[in-house]
Amino acid sequence: MRTVIRVLRKFRPAFQYRANFIYNGYAKRRDFCPYTNHRSIYSLSGSTYIHRCRNESYMIHRAISSDAAKVTNKEVNRGGPLVEYERRVAAGELLDGDACQLNTLGELQRLYDELVENAEDCRLDRYATSKKAGRSRWLWSRFIPQTSYAPVKGLYLYGGVGTGKTMLMDLFFYQLPCNWRKKRIHFHDFMLNVHSRLQKHRGVADPLEVVAGEISDESILLCLDEFMVTDVADALILNRMFRHLFSNGIILISTSNRAPDKLYEGGLQRDLFLPFIDALQERCIVHQIGSSVDYRKMTSAEQGFYFVGKHLSSLLKQKFQQLNGEQIAVPQEVEVVMGRKLKVPAGANGCAYFPFEELCDRPLGAADYFGLFKKFHTLALDGVPIFGLSNRTAAYRFVTLVDVMYENRGRLLCTAEGTPVELFDRIVTIADAQQMAPRTSSRSRKSDDSDICVDNELGFAKDRTISRLTEMNSTEYLEQHAEIWAQKRLSDNE
Repeated sequence: MRTVIRVLRKFRPAFQYRANFIYNGYAKRRDFCPYTNHRSIYSLSGSTYIHRCRNESYMIHRAISSDAAKVTNKEVNRGGPLVEYERRVAAGELLDGDACQLNTLGELQRLYDELVENAEDCRLDRYATSKKAGRSRWLWSRFIPQTSYAPVKGLYLYGGVGTGKTMLMDLFFYQLPCNWRKKRIHFHDFMLNVHSRLQKHRGVADPLEVVAGEISDESILLCLDEFMVTDVADALILNRMFRHLFSNGIILISTSNRAPDKLYEGGLQRDLFLPFIDALQERCIVHQIGSSVDYRKMTSAEQGFYFVGKHLSSLLKQKFQQLNGEQIAVPQEVEVVMGRKLKVPAGANGCAYFPFEELCDRPLGAADYFGLFKKFHTLALDGVPIFGLSNRTAAYRFVTLVDVMYENRGRLLCTAEGTPVELFDRIVTIADAQQMAPRTSSRSRKSDDSDICVDNELGFAKDRTISRLTEMNSTEYLEQHAEIWAQKRLSDNE
């Protein structure tokens, strides 16, 4: 009987529902179709202009190489991300991409095959796992020390921005059997969930062990998108918590812009974080996506609402009112976490308006931004400044805001002092700072370099933010946003 069940599981991915999927509370399309470009023209006076990227039009989803080997009958029967990739290419739903992505896809297919072969030993099937055993694991561990490391290693994918890491991980994740204990979540959202659980278990001798037990009971296969560590508290939590998670059999698949040994580089008390890096490299196969292509910048930005120039608040408010339609924008409140609330200066019809200072110059974080985009799908942000040493904290918050907005496929209207690249010109890594040529004039050096911010984490994160801002200004992204929210309204009305 078990043999029959295993065979049926292998066929399950071929029959999975391929239309819409939900995560983080928002519907998204799994199969992406090319869009027809629509243009809109705004007439502005003076030196004001609308920043657009006029590159050749491509699909929003990053594609994979056409050099893939032909799929055999055995592979078709087996299922997995490589089979799904071949199906989408054959159906014209994906464009051909580069060999670097193909190599990564091969790693994901290898992991998929190992998981299918070792599903029972990995305790992936939620229905074959005893709920009683899961609930009592923590109690029994008080008396008998237990470890059950997974027989399959995870995968840590890292590489440059826009190279398709998230798309590839999603292609892998949504081919997994639906009865498996699995979870796909953005790193910011994951850490918010961890902090919320820790708050609930205050007073326990080792709350991190309890939280790790809860997480591993819910999901053995954990897919974390955009792994990055910038906070000393998170660094210390990750080290201790993942020691428990790995010993509970968790299999980690993660994407990041940073190599494992570069995580939290230069951070406070990093020596206490180093054991986590060792554990990560021991429990995961580390794979670099060597592609230098940023597929986000290969979209056609023709309908964006990114306005560059001073004194454009009235134009932003005008576009904000147009999106609101007949509804009148009024002050509102958004529930965040643990009873906190975020005040929205003006909101209507799913659109929120904020001056930059009120959203990024105040002590707010990912929890506030996730709460905001649970209620609103569009943000009008007025007055994004050029970032440097004087407003480094605001730059960090803006990076987090863009990450959360992109994860939730939110729409951005904004006025800014410069293009996305110009906003971060003064943010550099240590390596960049060492290579900067000295100015010929000491006076010009004093005026130009006084606000230079040397920050490794922010210096790496800025490339991701620039890339995402570019894509969010594209026709493809905006039409996908409109489709997602049209479907959500239909589902809410049913």
